Amino acid sequence: MIAVLRNRMEILVWGDVLSKHGLPGRVLAGVLRNLYAVFRDIFSGQLTLRAMSLVYTTLLSVVPLIAFSFAVLKGLGAHKNLETRLYTVLEPLGSKGAEITDQLMTLVNNVNGNVLGGIGLTFFIYTAISMVQKVEEAFNYVWYVTKPRSFAKRFTEYAFVLLIGPVVIVVTLGAIASVGNESVMLWLVENAIFGPLFSAASKLTPYLLMTGVFTFLYSYMPNTQVNFRSALVGGLSGGIMWATTGLVFAAFLANSVRTQAIYASFAIAITTLIWLYLSWLILLIGSQIAFYFQNPAYLRIGRREPRLSNAMRERLALNIMFLVGKEFRAPASGISLQDISDVLRIPSITLAPITTALEANGLLTTSEKEELQPGREMARISLNDVLAVVRRDGETGSYRDPRWDDVIEKLGKSLDGAVADILSDRTIADLLDEAEQMS
Repeated sequence: MIAVLRNRMEILVWGDVLSKHGLPGRVLAGVLRNLYAVFRDIFSGQLTLRAMSLVYTTLLSVVPLIAFSFAVLKGLGAHKNLETRLYTVLEPLGSKGAEITDQLMTLVNNVNGNVLGGIGLTFFIYTAISMVQKVEEAFNYVWYVTKPRSFAKRFTEYAFVLLIGPVVIVVTLGAIASVGNESVMLWLVENAIFGPLFSAASKLTPYLLMTGVFTFLYSYMPNTQVNFRSALVGGLSGGIMWATTGLVFAAFLANSVRTQAIYASFAIAITTLIWLYLSWLILLIGSQIAFYFQNPAYLRIGRREPRLSNAMRERLALNIMFLVGKEFRAPASGISLQDISDVLRIPSITLAPITTALEANGLLTTSEKEELQPGREMARISLNDVLAVVRRDGETGSYRDPRWDDVIEKLGKSLDGAVADILSDRTIADLLDEAEQMS
């Protein structure tokens, strides 16, 4: 029965049943496909595991992060503005949210660099940076990014986030507050027509701010190029989910007297953990939606392990080396794994194992800008070397020295010899010269 229902769902979602009904049908089909893909990813368990990992990291690093932000803002005299916004973040927890924020601010105010000492201060800085690193790793997983930022790039960008982020937040909040105090705005608020509209807009402000924060994270944190439209779609989805979940969670807490009676003093800790988990999960789901909006080809396959024939792997290896060599000869803007994916119209998750193997064999290298370059002079990279990466390398264990029958061994050597004769001594440079002559 389950198999039959699943098959019918597959036909409804991925078939052309809905698409035949014009624009509304195509829109509905698109929504169902995105929902199907997101729920599939949630039930696979990886998003939930990473959300739980981020909860653990948050508990360790939340005090250092806020203390670091306050240290930056104290020099500007704006740390009080950040404190007021912390109450908004935990607002869905109701009175417990205010209590948690009070305790958190007590811990932050007790943080003193002179008291901590060298080791304690180092640990605080490490946990603050670790938090940003864990978020990047989670987004890289969602966006199928196999390589994190280089150490130098991480250090620069993490420092930017930790130093500039709090300032930007406070400046934005200050601008909103100053606009609200202008005489024109006050008149509009008191106006019988515009007053209700501005009242509703003020209630939406926290959610709009969260949407903006989500959009920024989706466009900035993954180590890949994210279109603004995709980040905005994910930010809107995440902001709406966060707002809706907050309302539901607040209503649940208001009617959970029995739960509070059971867990007593532990209730505040448990509700905090649940809210943190839901917040991180929503953040990752929004990122997943942004990814699928930018890469609809992944909707159906998801993280399914790509299966390639030997012929396909050989052609991919040769084509990757050809494109990298072509760009290297006439460098304009460099070429990345995503660029190659766009040119070949093949998902980057399929190309990543081959590029990794080519790098491991010294045929490719990656620059600090995450661009692919030849691992050595192209006149010294033979086509036989490239094919050997996907034809012979990669075996493990006892499979490296199997005992073939004599007739099979003879046939295998004949095939290898035939390939070597066809390729002769041709190199990537020869292949590029041939392409230039043909054009």
